[in-house]
Amino acid sequence: MANKKYNSGYVFGITLVATIGGLLFGYDTAVISGAEKSIEAYLIEPLGLSAFVHGATVSSALIGCIIGGALSGFFSSRLGRKRSLILAAILFFISALGSGYPETFFFTPGEPTMGLLVLFNFYRILGGIGVGLASAVCPMYIGEIAPAEIRGRLVSFNQFAIIFGMLVVYFVNWGIANGQSIEWINSIGWRRMFASEAIPAGLFGILVFFVPETPRYLALVHQDEKALSVLEKINGSKERAQEILTEIKSTVSESVKGKLFSYGTKVIVIGILLSVFQQFVGINVALYYAPRIFESMGAAKDASMLQTIVMGLVNVIFTVVAIIKVDSWGRKPLLIAGSIGMAVGMFAIALLSYLNIIGISTLVFIIIYTASFMMSWGPICWVLIAEIFPNKIRGQAVAIAVAAQWAANYLISSTYPPMMQYSGAMTYGFYGLMAVLSALFVWKMIPETKGKTLEQMEQYWKK
Repeated sequence: MANKKYNSGYVFGITLVATIGGLLFGYDTAVISGAEKSIEAYLIEPLGLSAFVHGATVSSALIGCIIGGALSGFFSSRLGRKRSLILAAILFFISALGSGYPETFFFTPGEPTMGLLVLFNFYRILGGIGVGLASAVCPMYIGEIAPAEIRGRLVSFNQFAIIFGMLVVYFVNWGIANGQSIEWINSIGWRRMFASEAIPAGLFGILVFFVPETPRYLALVHQDEKALSVLEKINGSKERAQEILTEIKSTVSESVKGKLFSYGTKVIVIGILLSVFQQFVGINVALYYAPRIFESMGAAKDASMLQTIVMGLVNVIFTVVAIIKVDSWGRKPLLIAGSIGMAVGMFAIALLSYLNIIGISTLVFIIIYTASFMMSWGPICWVLIAEIFPNKIRGQAVAIAVAAQWAANYLISSTYPPMMQYSGAMTYGFYGLMAVLSALFVWKMIPETKGKTLEQMEQYWKK
């Protein structure tokens, strides 16, 4: 791209730092996959609690994600995008150490009590607030920094970081558990799994201090000189920076913050439905309960961890496909193709479950399902959430969309254990049906945003 109008080294450097927030998002949500059976053995079973309490504990971080997502609009508008990311890093760090060693200060190690269970859930919720914040602000930050012609690719890097974070923690969990007895894992191993997150959280907190605030936020709060300086560093020339700033100012000049429905209800409804469908297709069931799913297929504990790593590698590869193609193929074709692939995978798994066939075929269809998600709804949902909303309402609208996403995530993941007790075929069939409906939704309602500036998208909704 010889005629590119941006400073690629600077833009990619900023993006790399912001995507560590995505890595922590993936790390925090997937760390539970290696520890959930130990939590059940350490806290749930000794207290004689039900499968529902186990499901709620595994999913408790999602309550924090809903809170963090809902508050992200407030924080990103009041503190700015950059300081919101610093706050997320602090929450990740506290949660990592607190979840690993919840007895510190208040309880005796090795003595499960209801109070300890509540405190463990509190630390997981705290981390969830960090995830909710990061999930909204990281793509928003990258979307507001990135030049239009590579925005899809750069925001997709955030999803790559999420999946890479999950893959890293699968390796960490496997490395901690490998060769150890179940007793050791249930008393010590799970603690190290949670505490290991403090390392990337600390690194993220330090590095965010060195990136700039986004020019669109600076323009919103009337810091035009700072906005111009950042735009000049991104675009390489003062003339181009001034041109972009003028375009940004034309969309934010009426007020610092627009009313949520200034551009009609359709854009808000599309943002919410994008988020809900991304979760209702059942992806986080596959991610949170992966080792348990593979064990139910007859794999040994160590083998199930390794199969989870294989799935993680597939996820990374197909997220790269999305990163490469999102700015050339466009958002809609990738989403529709992904929905079809997910429907095929889930309906096949439902049929195999109904026929009680367990084996390599089940693993193949889980991989088809997750690969289809990772090349489509995984990254592209975040790309669209970062770019479809007008500047004046972006903070509020992203917060609503992300809160809806985490609420849907919580509903799907916490209902998975009881649904599976009732019928595995029905459970997977439901996710397959949602994949079909998601394809129809994209075909009928989603506008193509490929190559358009954020300000051009604003004009689209005005029409």
